[in-house]
Amino acid sequence: MDRADIKAAIRAQALAVGFDAVGFAPAQLAAETRQHLKDFIAAGRHGDMGWMVEKADRRGDPKTLWPDARSVVVLGLNYGPSGDPLAILNERDAGAISVYAQNRDYHDVVKKKLKEVGRWIAATWQCEIKVFVDTAPVMEKPLAMLGGIGWQGKHTNLVSRDFGSWLFLGEIYLALDLAPDAAEEDHCGACQRCLDACPTAAFPAPYQLDARRCISYLTIEHDGPIPHELRPLLGNRIYGCDDCLGVCPWNKFARATKELPLMARADLAAPRLAALARLDDAAFRARFSGSPVKRIGRDRFVRNVLIAIGNSGDGALRVVAESLIDDPAPVVRGAAVWALARLSEADQFAAARDRWLERESDPNVMAEWNHVNHSL
Repeated sequence: MDRADIKAAIRAQALAVGFDAVGFAPAQLAAETRQHLKDFIAAGRHGDMGWMVEKADRRGDPKTLWPDARSVVVLGLNYGPSGDPLAILNERDAGAISVYAQNRDYHDVVKKKLKEVGRWIAATWQCEIKVFVDTAPVMEKPLAMLGGIGWQGKHTNLVSRDFGSWLFLGEIYLALDLAPDAAEEDHCGACQRCLDACPTAAFPAPYQLDARRCISYLTIEHDGPIPHELRPLLGNRIYGCDDCLGVCPWNKFARATKELPLMARADLAAPRLAALARLDDAAFRARFSGSPVKRIGRDRFVRNVLIAIGNSGDGALRVVAESLIDDPAPVVRGAAVWALARLSEADQFAAARDRWLERESDPNVMAEWNHVNHSL
């Protein structure tokens, strides 16, 4: 087979396995892409994500990750929601979990399909391969753009003319030279709905992200107390954020996923905050078994839930916040103090403060008590 026929065969096999988009990219990235990564890190916009610094050299050059790589098959799997992903933001007593995390961990779903395609390629052409989902230091979105699958929008996420905002990506690196597909062009035009929609103003400029202000980063990657000035802006978002994705006009071409493991579980589509806040570690692990939510752990998750409770304006949830003021985890206690202050009258909070502060020993939680007391 000539190289064009090999590409056609790989594309057909990937689609048969269940992928929705297939592209071929060179095993190299432009110097501009590498410099953009360096600038992002130099500005400190990666926040607590130290792994981005440690693996920057491998992330910026596919051949550093695997010197034998000659070309990359970039594969997209549609995870489009069946309804409006932002409607949940109006349900203040429920938690908003990002669309991608409402069922099985996509890493498992995508990697299983990648391995199936990869084994077939290796057996058919006696070719060495390596498969990657986003747990490896791969700059997936620039490769997807080079492979013609989509382009990085002004919110820095991938946009597809066929699937809008909703594509999971995976890559198969090949020790085989295949001609790349035509790179996708930027079709954002003058639109900046994604930038305007961001609750925390996490985009300093089009095509630039400051992760330190991004709700997905704050609720997932950041393990300490969330900055006070950003907490009210989180609303009821307890794991990730879909605002910049959900408002993209290219979603008019999106369609609901056909992958059962990626369809929203009924109990994760609009879970009640009161029930989530009461989860202990064992119950949290059981509730989120197989879900990407599980990886942040119970304490960080309940921290997020308490911030949503504080933002709810629902006085009935005050008792839930108060019940967690003596939680074993300081990050939970601190968030509980903040939520209690938001839902209490000044005299109510003062009484709680006097009762609980003398029992507190963690300096960060003590500082939380003092901060919210002064802000009343």
